[in-house]
Amino acid sequence: MSDSAQSNTGGDSGLRRALPGRRGFFREAAARVIGPIADFLGEPLEAAPKWPVLRPPGAVHEDIFGETCQRCGECVRVCPAHAIFPLAELFGDAKGTPAIDPSAAACVVCDGLQCTHVCPSGALLPLFDPSLIRMGIARVYAGLCVRTQGEDCTLCVDRCPIGKSAIHFPDAGPPEVLESGCVGCGVCEFYCPTSPKAISIEPFTGLRIDRPTL
Repeated sequence: MSDSAQSNTGGDSGLRRALPGRRGFFREAAARVIGPIADFLGEPLEAAPKWPVLRPPGAVHEDIFGETCQRCGECVRVCPAHAIFPLAELFGDAKGTPAIDPSAAACVVCDGLQCTHVCPSGALLPLFDPSLIRMGIARVYAGLCVRTQGEDCTLCVDRCPIGKSAIHFPDAGPPEVLESGCVGCGVCEFYCPTSPKAISIEPFTGLRIDRPTL
């Protein structure tokens, strides 16, 4: 669960995502549909925002997230991986709320789960146990995985901050994701070398635990 799992992302790349927010989100979305055409055009396609977005750890249900979040940016500030960024105007009422684009920078399940403890509004509930994170679930697209071509790529398993309780290789083929262990952090998607990605995160719409009674 090391904060250095993405040392090549850096603060500058986080800043670029925060300002032109739609670029990182939609370049990958376009690549999944039309592949090389998006690169040829050089700019992401104008399209409706992709929902649901991937929220940081501890996020309450999407139905109340927007009205709960104060858009203060504290979670963005403390993220050691520079993975959290505010959504751009294209997302309408969700503008300014925090999200993660794992193809650009994934949650590294940092020590202390810092973003969940600085949120002043309760949009991110404090978490102490990484196993309680429920951001989403990794989905494997076997036909895109280089292991189906005989290559011995193991990046998704090697880099997973949760370990083999979340993802493992059952045989010589593509990886298998264990829903009981996968937290949806997106590290596997970040390190996957294929384009489009052979593994990507399907976001959940909220934390699968009840809001604590005050």
